[in-house]
Amino acid sequence: MNVGAALSRVLVGVLLLLGVVAPVSAADPAALPFTWSQSYITAPDGTRLHADIMRPRGISQDTRTPVVLTVSPYRSHLAYLSIPHLADGPSIDFLPVDMFLRAGYTYVIVDLRGFGGSSGCPDYGGPGERSDVTSAVEWAASQPWSTGKVGMVGVSYEGWTAMMGLAGKPKGLAAVGSFASAVDPYTYLYMQGVSWKFSGKPVIDRGIRPADQVGLEHLLIASTPGRWDDSPEYQANAVQMSPQCYAQYAANTADHNVNSEFWRDRNLVDKLRGNTIPLFLAQGFLDYNTRAYRVFDVWDALGPGEHRAWFGQWSHSDCHEKCGTPNFDAELLAFFDRHVAGRDVEVPGPRVRVGQYDGGWRSESAWPPKDMRRISVDLRPGVYTDRGIVPGPDREIWSVSEPLAQDQHLAGAPTASLRLVGPPTATVTVELYDIAPDGRATIITRGIAPVSETAEVRMLAQDWPLSAGHRIGAMITDVIDDVWSHTPANTAVTVTAARLDLPLLGAPRQPDLTGGVSEALVKWRAEKTITLGPGLLNNATVPMNLPPYETGDR
Repeated sequence: MNVGAALSRVLVGVLLLLGVVAPVSAADPAALPFTWSQSYITAPDGTRLHADIMRPRGISQDTRTPVVLTVSPYRSHLAYLSIPHLADGPSIDFLPVDMFLRAGYTYVIVDLRGFGGSSGCPDYGGPGERSDVTSAVEWAASQPWSTGKVGMVGVSYEGWTAMMGLAGKPKGLAAVGSFASAVDPYTYLYMQGVSWKFSGKPVIDRGIRPADQVGLEHLLIASTPGRWDDSPEYQANAVQMSPQCYAQYAANTADHNVNSEFWRDRNLVDKLRGNTIPLFLAQGFLDYNTRAYRVFDVWDALGPGEHRAWFGQWSHSDCHEKCGTPNFDAELLAFFDRHVAGRDVEVPGPRVRVGQYDGGWRSESAWPPKDMRRISVDLRPGVYTDRGIVPGPDREIWSVSEPLAQDQHLAGAPTASLRLVGPPTATVTVELYDIAPDGRATIITRGIAPVSETAEVRMLAQDWPLSAGHRIGAMITDVIDDVWSHTPANTAVTVTAARLDLPLLGAPRQPDLTGGVSEALVKWRAEKTITLGPGLLNNATVPMNLPPYETGDR
């Protein structure tokens, strides 16, 4: 028996505990309007890629339809991720299969190499997986039941493969819907060499697992055996991975060096620059899995085209049900109807739909908005101890503004530049707060970097109205222990100078769209708040002199 398959069986319960996903009930394929068949695609290097094909019930085999495609590492017939899938049929959890089939599309799921029923060795977004995506699109476009137009859709890794398709521009790719996706897998795992932590759902929402372990988890998923009723080829492919493949994959994904050839090759940001294939993009500002970071570099660098985006206060999901507004499915279907099915429809909604931290929803033509200006303020110098684990004032240097004279609105990714004295084994974190008049301080965003003579910290993006009378707080510290994995240097770090750049809107905004509050936003408000005493607030006050709103065009 393959060692990986045996290990997968032994540790499936552990994976559920560690929270690859929370258990849910699998959909019943018999209740959905499709007929199911399977096929294999031979990639250029000989890898055999397994495909599940779902067609609307009642149409003939040669009826041509537009195609929706998901390319995935997670769709084994026996389990979706680590959720056992005991019913006959493909794993379709959390995919919009029903919506697209009822609209007359064929839905295809293709397993990435090394996963599900596909042969080969996974390479974490490398040339092999990118080739798989190209092969899958061009195969789907060339089938006798296809119109030749293919749209890709997915969340998380499946959103990443959709972006791989966008970067590769395979023949037949007409549009992409990519949600909560990685576009630069290095920054998914590490921030400037420091390992992110991932949560332990469903047991705990806080980060407990260093990113270094993600490679092992993916290898366990890749070792899931086939179902007892799968074909001999599927069964063989499911457990064929070699020990050499395991070792190389684990070593590469645990490499913290951003300049390695492995990571440079997998960064899609430059590969997507100037893209004109229509893209429907969504990213939650509260997503601490695929974070609100480099996806905005992609969005800002797109070429001309009918692109759409949803950015707002939700966590790791699309917006089918977890974003606080019911409009997502209608806009997504209309987007595919227009660009993939070629139907004469208009896509409702604005180019960019933004969910603000205060619960309001508004329309924008760009994000960050065109009137965003970066305002620089100086932070207090001082000394902190890089020791981690136990909280204490020796780990913190606070800077707090006077109460704001008028409303402000942060929209973008704050940055900080610091001059430091300390060893490169230490880290520096900057965490930004919205402080209410009663001293309750809510985390807005944060970022981290290794200590160096001049450290640059780019924080995660947010869209956050700041009310008059509130204060802006910035805490310089060593590390946030449930966000990053860092071995303490147990030494003092001196901050000789620090500057914070705030991305503030030049004109006020009024919500102009209907929408509600997500579950993730309710949790953030409850869990990401501390109370600061008047002694700290008074002793840490610094002038910030934020300019008033400007008048004129946005």
